Amino acid sequence: MRASTLAFGLAAATLTAMPATAQERSFNFALRGGVSAAPSYPGADDFTIGPDIGFTFGALTWGPVNTGNGVRAIPDNGFALRGAFKYVGSRDVADNPELAGLGDIDAAVELGLGLIYRETNWQVFGEVRHGFGGHHGVTGALGGDLIFRPNERLTIMAGPRVNFGNTEYAQTYFGVTPAQSGASAFAPFAAEGGVLGAGVTVEAIYALDDRWALEGALAYERLQNSAADSPITAAGSDDQWTLRFGVSRVFDWRF
Repeated sequence: MRASTLAFGLAAATLTAMPATAQERSFNFALRGGVSAAPSYPGADDFTIGPDIGFTFGALTWGPVNTGNGVRAIPDNGFALRGAFKYVGSRDVADNPELAGLGDIDAAVELGLGLIYRETNWQVFGEVRHGFGGHHGVTGALGGDLIFRPNERLTIMAGPRVNFGNTEYAQTYFGVTPAQSGASAFAPFAAEGGVLGAGVTVEAIYALDDRWALEGALAYERLQNSAADSPITAAGSDDQWTLRFGVSRVFDWRF
């Protein structure tokens, strides 16, 4: 009787503990989809309408790890880690005949990590990303924002950005190899990594409810150093404008 009672107690304790264990593992994040108007390629002076894809980290709870307080919540003050994501569209000669001889570059996804320091009305951050697809270089950004909350639904952020990339990234988008020079109208150019652009971004988020939100941003970047000196940019523009608008949804993944 005692053995069966003990076995029943252990089974009940196990079943009781399982939901609590599951509740300790959760991932809160938001995905954004929409449209953007951006330079046809880095250094271009015309624009292309394309997809806008975004990811926002909210919170992660997994055993001893407990960071973040949710996408829609006002973030805690202090230092925090966050994910870094960027989608870079393809560069197609068929759509940009002025690039004949340079070859196409596939679309790329950049994934990485960032460190951010937040206060209620301002934040500063840095992030590093690695490219997959069209390029395999390393890129990143340093920036800061003033944060305005006119009401509990609307958040506006505005501040400077400095963008950088390593030599592999710079050469992919701004370099011209001798072989490419012979097949195109561009002189050979060896692009070097470093600071490649600086500018400002203004972003607005309007929460429709706890899950859905409208998001928009306007960004200006002035290309620098190898990005500005490239013959590709000389035939285009140092001034790079991007406008995006999309809809985001928050997800709570429990596992």
